[in-house]
Amino acid sequence: MHRNANPISLPNILTIARILLTPLFVILLLKRLFGSALLIFILAGISDALDGLIARYFNQRTTLGAYLDPIADKMLLSAAFISLGVLKIIPGWLVVIVISRDILILFGIAIIAFANIPVHIHPSPLSKCTTALQLATVGVTMLALEIKGIEGVLPLFFWLAAAITILSGLHYIYVGMNILQSGINSNPSGK
Repeated sequence: MHRNANPISLPNILTIARILLTPLFVILLLKRLFGSALLIFILAGISDALDGLIARYFNQRTTLGAYLDPIADKMLLSAAFISLGVLKIIPGWLVVIVISRDILILFGIAIIAFANIPVHIHPSPLSKCTTALQLATVGVTMLALEIKGIEGVLPLFFWLAAAITILSGLHYIYVGMNILQSGINSNPSGK
């Protein structure tokens, strides 16, 4: 995959905008301005779709963008789940599952980096499905705050998001253990 050397590209600008929208989103949620928070969440989602589309279509992929995009997604999702959990709109157990998986992934990356094992990190298809379902769960939850009558589907979204998040976490543990084992086997001296 060819990466554009210029980090100042439209996809990267959109990703940075998504990062900057996250605090505004949280403030609106905590002030219980759910309609406005939903609008910001939708704008963030549109920017996520656009930055990927533009990067692929116009060949504007950058190394910076490869790092920033998942960070922007994690910031928005973590902020949404924690805020909605604090407000007791999303169950606390689901927040714990979502945040624990992310911490586990970061911990695994840190161990691999500490072990000085070279690895190219990219999201798996299961991880992409997890992100999509988590985004849908937050979106439907916020929509249910504005439109009465759809709150009945929320438990289904909560349980599906929990199940796929756990599966994705287990998948990353499996992949991480294999990376560690093959890295240790290929360099037993640790040098």
